[in-house]
Amino acid sequence: MQDIEKFVRGFSRFQQQYFSEDHGVYDTLRGGQRPSTLLIGCCDSRVDPMLLTGSGPGDMFVVRNIANLVPPCTPDAPPGVSSAIEFAICNLEVARVIVLGHARCGGIRALLAPQPLEPEQRETGFVERWMRIAEPVRVRVMRELAHKSSEQRHKACEQASILQSLDNLLTYPWVKRRVEEGKLVLHGWYFDIDSGALMGYSARRQQFLPMVCPIDAVKGRVLPAGTA
Repeated sequence: MQDIEKFVRGFSRFQQQYFSEDHGVYDTLRGGQRPSTLLIGCCDSRVDPMLLTGSGPGDMFVVRNIANLVPPCTPDAPPGVSSAIEFAICNLEVARVIVLGHARCGGIRALLAPQPLEPEQRETGFVERWMRIAEPVRVRVMRELAHKSSEQRHKACEQASILQSLDNLLTYPWVKRRVEEGKLVLHGWYFDIDSGALMGYSARRQQFLPMVCPIDAVKGRVLPAGTA
């Protein structure tokens, strides 16, 4: 019950912030939404896209699933994620898509080191089937980084799965068309839970580079790139 009370108090603060006379944000949102960005993120409770980006109501159209995966455009593609992408691109006409992955992802851990399913999970196996989307990434990482530590392979798989999701986005005809026309931009971001840094993928450099560097917790200052 304490958690429920916490959530209710939180809603009261939200109400005061966005529905008061001084901050009537929803006065402009009742007629519809016009977000500029579609963000595809992970369900992980530590990685809230709105909190991480300081966004408010109406700023982002957010799709969350285990391991922030995008299924390829096939006749049997899971309609939940695919329909949300379709709506954001074709109806809302967002200008950009961000695929936001993160460190210490449980979905990627399960992909790399599968554990025996609990009895209830054996009835359905939804998580196991969902993570098969990233199976090509697992195979490539295990083949190319077999000599690396499990921690290094885990991080490599987290980042490679972001790139696979970006590639899978381009299998949707209306995504590919808009990207080619210059009407849509795709971004791959990686949130490092350990350091607090935000990384962005550079196609030119073919690697994730710091966008917001780690914070020196002792001195409260932002560290320059490469010092974490």
